[in-house]
Amino acid sequence: MRTVHEVSELAGVSARTLQYYDQIGLLRPAEYTRSGYRLYDDAAIGKLQQILLFRELEFSLKDIKAMMESPDFDSGKALEQQITLLLLKKEHLENLIDLARGIKAIGVNTMDFTAFDTKKIDEYAAQAKASWGNSEAYREFEEKTKDCTREEERNVNVQMMTIFTEFGRHVGEAADSSEVQGLVKKLQTFITEHFYTCTDEILSGLGKMYAGGGDFTKNIDAAGGAGTAVFANEAIQVYCGKMPQL
Repeated sequence: MRTVHEVSELAGVSARTLQYYDQIGLLRPAEYTRSGYRLYDDAAIGKLQQILLFRELEFSLKDIKAMMESPDFDSGKALEQQITLLLLKKEHLENLIDLARGIKAIGVNTMDFTAFDTKKIDEYAAQAKASWGNSEAYREFEEKTKDCTREEERNVNVQMMTIFTEFGRHVGEAADSSEVQGLVKKLQTFITEHFYTCTDEILSGLGKMYAGGGDFTKNIDAAGGAGTAVFANEAIQVYCGKMPQL
């Protein structure tokens, strides 16, 4: 485990940046000490690398969060996209260097502005963003959250975690009980109201992601207790008809 200071030194980002990433739910530490200090494991540091690569490619924090929280997000595929974008950026910079050298050698060519064209980079970046999950849902998410303040975003995240706290009170009970299924409906409605239209298909994918390990599982279990994420997923799959009634 590494402290905020150690990760800050390792990654070259400020402690304040790491704290902010935690506040907005972009990068959660692996755990907190009793004194409230953040600790990061290798998985969290790996996720930070991916976030910083997206930032180097000028993706907004909101876009990065939306992509990495998509049920379809695949870190291997994302890395391939990042490599392609970095190569396009490298080509763009080399063209600018060649232009600058040409100007230095023979003077300004006012007719040649092709080196400034970033169309290929912009188009590929747009395709990369659109490739994660349902593009209609992504557009809806952007529309619903475009005017949200940081405080409003934090409040929404707290409210969502409260639902998982309620799930935690029922761990060990039947996932198909009317009360537990009511919580699934409550979760689906909350996501639809605050993020995007949460169809049964999307909800089923989210449930699998919640129970799949990593930050989501840790955060949900931190809110509701050990086993909450897996239990919530079982209830979601019953609700969505992906699992037989128990």
